[in-house]
Amino acid sequence: MEKIRFTFGDGSGEEEFFVLEETKINESAYILVTDSLEGDAECLILKEVSQPQQAESVYEIVEDDTELLAVSKVFEELLEDVNIEM
Repeated sequence: MEKIRFTFGDGSGEEEFFVLEETKINESAYILVTDSLEGDAECLILKEVSQPQQAESVYEIVEDDTELLAVSKVFEELLEDVNIEM
């Protein structure tokens, strides 16, 4: 399982997450990440918002309820043993 380090855009620090799955929906890339592989871990759905000329990927937390619900259903189908609760 890939572990990646995210740096906060405001310069307030860094956080490491495990990437559980990634998918592309309507030309938008999404990743499902968690801070732990143990038990009932918290997870986030992140959407890539980087520009093509950027050297590093930029992600934002998906906060729109409709988009979050749709993408979470896709991740639940991809990861059959995962139940995403909001």
